[in-house]
Amino acid sequence: MRYVLGFEEIDSTNVADVGGKGAHLGELSRINGIRVPDGFCVTTDAFQRVVAEAPSIGALLDLLPRVEPDDHAAIRTLSADIRRVVEAVEVPGDLVAAIGESLARLGEQASCAVRSSATAEDLPNASFAGQQDSYLNVAGLPEIVRHVRRCWASLFTERAVTYRSHHGFDHRKVRMAVVVQRMVFPDAAGILFTADPVTSNRKVATVEAGWGLGEALVSGLVAGDVHTVRDDRVLTTSVATKPRSVQASPGGGTREAPVEPSRRTRAALTDAQVVRLVRLGRRVEAHFGRPQDIEWCLVGDDFHLVQSRPITTLFPVPETGDQENHVYVSVGHQQMMTDAMRPLGLSLWQLTTPRPMHEAGGRLFVDVAPLLATPAGRANLIGTLGRSDPLIRDALRTVLDRGDFIRSLPDEDSAAAPAGDPPAPIETDPAVVTQLIRESQASVATLRSEIQALSGPALLDFVLADVAELRRILFSPRSHQVIMAGMEAAWWLNDHLEEWLGERNAADTLTQSVPHNVTSEMGLALLDVADTIRPHAEVVTFLRRVADEGREGDGFLDELAGLDGSAGLDESAGSAGGREARDAIRGYLDEYGMRCAGEIDITRTRWSERPATLVPAILGNIRNFEPGAGERRFEQGRLESRRKEREILTRLRALPDGERKAEETKRMIDRVRAFAGYREYPKYGMVSRYFAYKQALLREAGRLVRSGVLREEEDIFFLRFEELREVVRTGHVDAGLVLERREAFRSYETLTPPRILTSDGEAVAGRYRRDDAPPGALAGLPVSAGTVEGRARVVTDMARADLETGDILVTTFTDPSWTPLFVTVAGLVTEVGGLMTHGAVIAREYGLPAVVGVERATRLIRDGQRIRVHGTDGYVQVLD
Repeated sequence: MRYVLGFEEIDSTNVADVGGKGAHLGELSRINGIRVPDGFCVTTDAFQRVVAEAPSIGALLDLLPRVEPDDHAAIRTLSADIRRVVEAVEVPGDLVAAIGESLARLGEQASCAVRSSATAEDLPNASFAGQQDSYLNVAGLPEIVRHVRRCWASLFTERAVTYRSHHGFDHRKVRMAVVVQRMVFPDAAGILFTADPVTSNRKVATVEAGWGLGEALVSGLVAGDVHTVRDDRVLTTSVATKPRSVQASPGGGTREAPVEPSRRTRAALTDAQVVRLVRLGRRVEAHFGRPQDIEWCLVGDDFHLVQSRPITTLFPVPETGDQENHVYVSVGHQQMMTDAMRPLGLSLWQLTTPRPMHEAGGRLFVDVAPLLATPAGRANLIGTLGRSDPLIRDALRTVLDRGDFIRSLPDEDSAAAPAGDPPAPIETDPAVVTQLIRESQASVATLRSEIQALSGPALLDFVLADVAELRRILFSPRSHQVIMAGMEAAWWLNDHLEEWLGERNAADTLTQSVPHNVTSEMGLALLDVADTIRPHAEVVTFLRRVADEGREGDGFLDELAGLDGSAGLDESAGSAGGREARDAIRGYLDEYGMRCAGEIDITRTRWSERPATLVPAILGNIRNFEPGAGERRFEQGRLESRRKEREILTRLRALPDGERKAEETKRMIDRVRAFAGYREYPKYGMVSRYFAYKQALLREAGRLVRSGVLREEEDIFFLRFEELREVVRTGHVDAGLVLERREAFRSYETLTPPRILTSDGEAVAGRYRRDDAPPGALAGLPVSAGTVEGRARVVTDMARADLETGDILVTTFTDPSWTPLFVTVAGLVTEVGGLMTHGAVIAREYGLPAVVGVERATRLIRDGQRIRVHGTDGYVQVLD
C-alpha cells in the first residue's frame, strides 16, 4: 500500500487513492505552462488503515445508515461523536514517517495548505464543494499530522453526512485523502469560472478577484471584483469595495487584516491580467474537456493555480459536431415533462415524432435556428410559441435582438414552391370526433391482440412497425384539423369578445364540460370510484393503511376482496364491499391505468403498475365530496357554459351590427364545444400504445434476465430502442454502458432544463414584459379565467398529495395524470405551462382559475400560505 503520493505520481486514474481534489491537482500539475504549487497526498489507504485499527469508529459508522436524512438532531450528535474519535486517533509511526519524508522535499518548516480530498468530491456529477475542511499556513510535521487527522474527521461533519444521505452516497464507501501543498502568499487571489455561472454561457468566462488569500471571497468576508471575458476581450468589470483581506498569520493559520484605503476601491487585477488568467483557464478547460471552476493566486505578476474542479451546475449542450450557432427550444416545456428521461424513453419519443430532436441532460430539444433565420419563419415561430408560452417568445427575441447570433436569410422564393390548395375549413360536425376516436380505439385493440404472442426479434420489429401506425394516427391531417379548429375557435372568441364586449378570456367559461375530453372524464371517473367505496368503512380504513405504507405493485387489490367484515360490518357485507372496491379500481385502471406522471417517457411507472398511487386521491374524494359529485360537476360546468353563451349572445345583439356578431360568435361557440375536447385524445391513444409496448418489452426483458443477458429487467430502460433490438438479436449487452447510463441519469435528475438553450451553452431566460401586476405579485400566463383565494398546497408528487376542498394546487408542472387532483382544488399555479397545455385545458374545463409559467413558484410560495390566483390577468399574490 502507498500511504503518500507526490503530485507527479498522480493523474485522473487515482481518484480512489487521492480523492477528487488530489486527482485534479495531479492532472493540473501536468499541463504545460500551468504553475501549480508542489505537494503530495496522504492517500485513502492511510485513512482506511486508521479507521480499521480503531473499532470504535466502525461501530459508530454502522449507526449512520439508520438515521433519517432529515433527522438533524440525530445526525448532529452522531457526527460529532465520530469526529471526536477520529481527531483523537493515534497515527501509526510508519505513516508519520512517510508524511515526514514527503514534507522534507517541500522543506520541513515550509508553510503548507492541508486540504481534505474525499473520493466523492469534485466529481463530474456532484461537487460536494465545501463539505469537508481545509487549513492554511500549517508548518512542521506534528502540526501537519494533526491537521491531517482534522481533515479525516471533517468527512463526518453534520453538513457532509446530511449531503451524502440526501444524495444516496454510502458513508462507508466514501473515503478521505488529504492534500498537503506548499503555500503561496498572494497579492491577490480568487476564482475563475471558464463558463458563466449565471447564464451557463460556455464562451463567457467570469473572474472574481480580491486582495490577499482567496478565503476572503470564499467565506463571504468581502465581495470581490467581477470581470467577464469573451474572446480575449473584457466585456464587463465591476470593482467592489474591499475593506478587508485574509492574510497568513506569523504563528500559523490566517488572520483578517484591513486593506489600505487607497487600494480598497482599486481593481485587484488589470484587464491584461484578467485576459491572461482566462487564457490559462481555457487551457485547463481543454485538458479536462469540460468547463472548470479554478482557484488562483497572483504572486507578483505570476499566476499559480491551486485547484480546478468541474462546474457541475451547467446544463449540457447538445452535440452537433459543427461550428454553427444553434438555438434549442425545450420539448419538455411543451409536453409538460421537464424531468430527465431514460434512453429508451428518449429514443421512442424521437421515433414517434417526425421533427429532428437533439438530446442533452436527459431531455430533448428542437433546434429552431433555421426558422429564426428567415423573416417568415421567425414570425411564424415566435407567433406560435409566443401565444402558448410568452417566456419562450421573450427568450427568442432576446437572442434575435443581439443581432449577431443568428444569420439573417431571405425567405425562399414563394413562386418556386409547388402550388397547393389550403385545407378546407372544417365544419362543426361532432361526428368527426367520434369517428376519429373509434379509429384510434380499434387500432389500439388490434395492437394489444397482436403483440401478446410475440417475442425475440419479431417483437422488436413489430413495435417499430407499429410506431409508424402510431405516427399515422397521431399526425393524421384530419385529426390536426379538428384540434386546430378547436384552438382557433377559442382564440377567435377571446380576441373578438374582448374587442366587442371587453370580456377577457371568455372562451375559458365557454369550454367548461365539453364532450369527448378523455382527460377531464378521467378525473370525474375517480369520483365515481370513491362513490363505490365510500359506504364501506372497513375498505376505507384498509385504503388509508395502504396510503400510509406507500405500497408497491397491485397486491393490495387482491387483499381488498378478502376483507373479513370486521370494524362492525358482518362478514358478507365486508367481503362484498372489498370486491366492489377492487372491481371499481380495476375498472378504472382498465380505462386509464396506462397514465402516469411524465407519461411521454415509456419507462415511467404507470398507474396499473402501481395502483397505490391513486389511493390518496380516492381517499381525498371520499373525504371531500358527496355521492354523485362527478355527474353534478360535469352538469354544473355544462350549465355554466350555456349560461355564459346566452349572456354573451344577448349582449352582442344589443351592439351595432349585433345580429351578425352574435351569429358568428354562436358558430364559433358551437365549434369550440364540438372540437376542444378532442385535443386530449391523441395523447391518450399514444400512451395507450406506449403501455402495450412497455408490457411486451418487459416480458422480453424478463426472458433476457432468465437467460443471463441482463442483470435486471429495468436495464432495458437504459438502452436506446435500436440498441435493445441488437441485444435481443445477439443475446449480448454492454453491461458497462448500462451502468454508465444509470449514473448519468442520476446526475441529469438534479438538473433543471432551460426553456431556451444556445449552442454557447447559454440558458436564456425570458421574462414577462408587462406592468399590470401589483407590486410583489408573481407574474405568469393567464390560462383559465377567474379569481380565487385559498390555502396553497405545494405538491411535487401526486401520490403524496393531501388536499382539501378549496386548496390551491402549486406544482412544477402538470400533465394528464394530475387531473384526479383537479376535482378537489379551487385553483392552479404551475412553474411550467402554456395556453394549450394539459393543465390549462383541464383547468378551463373544470372552471378553475389558473396561472402557469410562474417562475420558481414552488420555492417562492410556501406550503400552507394563503394566496390569491388571478386567472384572468395572470398573476399570483401571496397574502400571508
